[in-house]
Amino acid sequence: MITIFYAFFSLLTCVSGVTVVTQSPLITVRKGEKAKLDCNLGTVTSDAARWYKQTPGGAVQFVLMFGYGWSSVRYGSGFSAPKFTSTHSSKSDYSLIINNVDVDDSAVYYCQTWDNSVRFCTAEHMKCIAVVIGQGTKLIVTDAAAAAPVLNILRPSREELSSSKVTLVCLINHMSGPFADVRWLVNGNSVTEGVFTGSAEQQPDKKFKMSSSLTIESSEWDKDTQLTCEATVASKTTSKSIKKSDCSD
Repeated sequence: MITIFYAFFSLLTCVSGVTVVTQSPLITVRKGEKAKLDCNLGTVTSDAARWYKQTPGGAVQFVLMFGYGWSSVRYGSGFSAPKFTSTHSSKSDYSLIINNVDVDDSAVYYCQTWDNSVRFCTAEHMKCIAVVIGQGTKLIVTDAAAAAPVLNILRPSREELSSSKVTLVCLINHMSGPFADVRWLVNGNSVTEGVFTGSAEQQPDKKFKMSSSLTIESSEWDKDTQLTCEATVASKTTSKSIKKSDCSD
């Protein structure tokens, strides 16, 4: 997801090189535990790693920077020890440690370093900056005390009912965290065709919301098929079902 950082690193217009920073794609931990996110810098010339945090729809935040042989960690605004720290086992293997995790720590964390073989060039200054970014680790923090999300399904519009396909929209509200595992089921069977799920958006109350849609043949709707939206957030699962006979004209 290097494109996420284009705006962040300011007008980056040219890319070359193939160096890869490796991160685990997903880590799930319980609230109150310690999360350890690993990053391998590959064959790079830098002896330091920077970590960034991004929640869906939110700005990229600089968490910290730590280098091989450094005596201390350099922190971004709003991040500090002992909650956040970093370790390394070699010049290329680094870890971001998050202690006593909370649901608010759920996000994608990106590991970044520098390498002369990969250059992002700024058109504004015609200056090449050697930047290499990992694909990110999604951290999901589960909370046994968190409330389950609230689901509502919007039925097809009147205009759609006369067409060959209809779309149902599942609104997922009051999410305790920014990530949800969303499934659609047709008569109890999980389906993926015709499914589109958007990203979460944070609300003023710090909760998140998102939506998912299912497009099916109109004939399937006319057969009074039971359609179910199921969402799991921070280990809490809830579902909502609908069929044509449930809807009054």
